[in-house]
Amino acid sequence: MKFLLVYLSVLVGSLGATVLVSENIAAKPVWCWPRDWRVFARVKPRLSGNEFVPYGSYGSEIDWNNPDKVIPLDYNQAQGKRVFYQQCVWCHADSTPAGPSNRSNVTPDPPLMNDGKLLNDQSDASLRKIITLGGSAVGKSAMMPPYGMSLTPDEINNLIAYTRAIAAPEYRPPSHNISWIWRSKSR
Repeated sequence: MKFLLVYLSVLVGSLGATVLVSENIAAKPVWCWPRDWRVFARVKPRLSGNEFVPYGSYGSEIDWNNPDKVIPLDYNQAQGKRVFYQQCVWCHADSTPAGPSNRSNVTPDPPLMNDGKLLNDQSDASLRKIITLGGSAVGKSAMMPPYGMSLTPDEINNLIAYTRAIAAPEYRPPSHNISWIWRSKSR
């Protein structure tokens, strides 16, 4: 019984000391972190009173160009975000959750996934073809592998939806306003 009392008092004391020390010491970068460690170790922005994530939102993404802006994602876009962070982040982002990306080691530089100036001009079918068949099959870099056998069509469509959601400048779908003029034959 005496041993249990000593054990519990040491445990509670060490936990209390840990809490006190962790609240008073500011986090400092570790020697193995890159110089720009703040890029991926930043505080998630807090939503102000006027800003809200709309009902029906399944997730959010911090705007890559403005860390104070939060982009709400619907279900398909959130699933695309999951695929992006599993497969694409290593080449199509400047930083990853694990640190710097491999983008600087790839020639030619792959486009950032939020590069609306480049990707907004591409149709969904064109992006689907690039993702499915790989870069070399469509006259782009051979460093882009084909994902047609490893991703389902739904995952590819969700990835495209995520790309459209985070695009800067914002993606505007093409308008399909085709006006048909019906002419009647006059007899």
